[in-house]
Amino acid sequence: MQDMTTRCGFVAIVGAPNAGKSTLLNRMAGAKLSIVSPKAQTTRFRVLGILMRGESQILLVDTPGIFQPRRKLDRAMVAAAWTGAEDADITLLLVDARRGLSESVRAIVERLAQSRRRVWLVLNKTDLVDRQALLPLTAELSALLDVEHVYMVSARSGDGVEDLLSALAASLPEGPYLYPEDDLTDLPDRLLAAELVREQIFLQTHEEVPYAATAETESFRELPDGSVRIEVTIYVARAGHKAILIGEKGSRIRSIGERARKDLSRLLDRTCHLFLNVKERAGWDEERARLRAIGLDDTP
Repeated sequence: MQDMTTRCGFVAIVGAPNAGKSTLLNRMAGAKLSIVSPKAQTTRFRVLGILMRGESQILLVDTPGIFQPRRKLDRAMVAAAWTGAEDADITLLLVDARRGLSESVRAIVERLAQSRRRVWLVLNKTDLVDRQALLPLTAELSALLDVEHVYMVSARSGDGVEDLLSALAASLPEGPYLYPEDDLTDLPDRLLAAELVREQIFLQTHEEVPYAATAETESFRELPDGSVRIEVTIYVARAGHKAILIGEKGSRIRSIGERARKDLSRLLDRTCHLFLNVKERAGWDEERARLRAIGLDDTP
């Protein structure tokens, strides 16, 4: 007789910066929920993806990459990552198979080993590595951390992801769904708008600018025709960064706005009118109000 019991649980994706956590979340959810760029430390706070798989509701938690923090922003990001792992029913330790057991991965493994939580090892980017190198890496990691299962995937191509999802759906605890079945994420639309703007900053500018910038939605107003008018302010640390973001005769900021607006309209399934403003604000990454505005809990 088929088991029709519903299952629901949180699955946290943790790992070092640039391991592919956001790419994996988006691949599993089938939609862009977390911003992705080639640069490390793109994700700054916990992002929840809600996925229905048979009779199971998988609550995927994408977390910031875990690294050695320096600024208040860094400390808040790392705290958000560990909170996501501690609250999860299953933790996926995502490791870039090309980089192997780096110092940052080793530090994460040591902390997970102390937590005694359910951990699955997921080797990512396996399509870029000689398969014979994966077994020694698996053995090396398994010797340091007790893992329930090992999966080898490519988040970019999707190889191995379906098997991982099926296993997760069957392994979650029995219980009622925590979110409506047609929800994709618990991320408020205001925060989603700011994140999509920040994604374009990562994709369209280079080097230090993305890390010295943040985006906040100042206004999110529904219009009578069903569209929304959104105003987002971008804060930068230095005048030079403001000039780069605006570009010659406003070309860069227009491009950022146009692409973010298209992504946002697609995700919200409605017409979006997006207006951007750039302000210089030195030291924003040490301000409690700024950190709370971008969805990070205030940390000491």
